[in-house]
Amino acid sequence: MIRLLALALMLLPAAAQAYSLTPQQIAPGVYMFEGVTEHFTRDNMGDIANTGFIVTEDGVLVFDTGPSRNYGQSMRLAIGMVTDKSVKAVYISHHHPDHFLGNQAFADVPIYALEHTIETIRRDGDAVTDNLYRLVGTPMSGTEPLEPSALVTLGRESIGGRDIELIAAGGHGGAGHADLMLLDHGSGVLFAGDLVFHDRTPTTPNAHLAEWHDALNQIEQLDFRVLVPGHGPSARSADPVQQTRDYLLWLEDHLQQAAARGLDAAEVLYLELPERFQHMGVLEQEYRRSVAHLYPEIERATLQDARTP
Repeated sequence: MIRLLALALMLLPAAAQAYSLTPQQIAPGVYMFEGVTEHFTRDNMGDIANTGFIVTEDGVLVFDTGPSRNYGQSMRLAIGMVTDKSVKAVYISHHHPDHFLGNQAFADVPIYALEHTIETIRRDGDAVTDNLYRLVGTPMSGTEPLEPSALVTLGRESIGGRDIELIAAGGHGGAGHADLMLLDHGSGVLFAGDLVFHDRTPTTPNAHLAEWHDALNQIEQLDFRVLVPGHGPSARSADPVQQTRDYLLWLEDHLQQAAARGLDAAEVLYLELPERFQHMGVLEQEYRRSVAHLYPEIERATLQDARTP
């Protein structure tokens, strides 16, 4: 029903559905499209995540495809303004809808992802797509979930003259190999996906915090010079990694302390948040979502520990 309503909205002027995507060159032949540090709204058309591409001698490598078919199509048009080379391959970082729902615009090329990502999109793709139709509306018109077509091969290889490394980690998208990163060794650009947030509060619907911390430690050991987070501006330092770690460590400790005090979730929702995080986008909204995601399990573990002799 939601999608039928959205299709009806296609009668609105085309400008109501258009994305204005401007590639930012962050290194020679490497570009990103920067999303806003907000939650999904009709005004931002769901354009909240970062996507990007690398121009190689043989064609273009795309990293993530955005929140809708229309976004993916706009992305391909913007890529065409930079180079006349065709898209060679697409890599999807994880299964959250703002990162893969533009896949339809790239259905003519291989779309690579981790097994966890493919399986989760196959299972939950319709549900997350319907949710974005509710939140975003018209720009979602015609969008259907298209699962990646091939398993990614991890490791380092030469692709079109570029020294590319594909790296798996876990923590944000789930446990195990749930999050894919791409490192272009020649330029030093690391597309980190949602393992790293910058000036935007991390999201935690599928978070495994211990593995996420392991992934952040892993990222700091990589030889990158430019970091593209899943959300927020790029950086030429590891500061976004440290910011993400700081928030996640605080969040876990804060929730554990609240559970130890015997607070219920309704009380935890409205506790004061630290000043050092106040500049981060959608802080209050994401904090409250994280209470819903994480607090029940932390509360159960705390109660169990208290009952253990």
